[in-house]
Amino acid sequence: MPKVSPGAGATSGRRGRGRRVASSLAEINVVPLVDVMLVLLIIFMVAAPMMQHGLDVNLPVSRRAPELSESRLYVTVPESFARERVVRLNDDRVRLDALGERVRQALLNQTEKQVFLAGDGAVTLQQLLEVMDRLKDAGVERVGIVARTPGPTGR
Repeated sequence: MPKVSPGAGATSGRRGRGRRVASSLAEINVVPLVDVMLVLLIIFMVAAPMMQHGLDVNLPVSRRAPELSESRLYVTVPESFARERVVRLNDDRVRLDALGERVRQALLNQTEKQVFLAGDGAVTLQQLLEVMDRLKDAGVERVGIVARTPGPTGR
């Protein structure tokens, strides 16, 4: 229903405007919607890194370790490799005996036959070389060793 408000000069004769009728506009208040969306955004920003889990590996430190930007084929050798003889091919656990065939299948349609090898700091060089031999037997042309740059903790 329109609101009726008295004019400033309702009784002053010819200059007066009389009564003024103003219609109220039905508007949607978007402030609560924006508040809810911002809260949801913050919740998802905090929760997203917690949903990504992987294998914790203590990488060796190198001052000149390049940052890798593209998604590539990673083979991770965990500290338990000496007992279990199991490595990780990206996110899959693979026994060392089956590693060659799995890598061959993964690199089948790729032009660049390259694999990145990440080994725990406690893994011996001999164990890394065993994995590298399996990768070379599978047709991998280049094996890159993954290292991390020293952080602010001095490690």
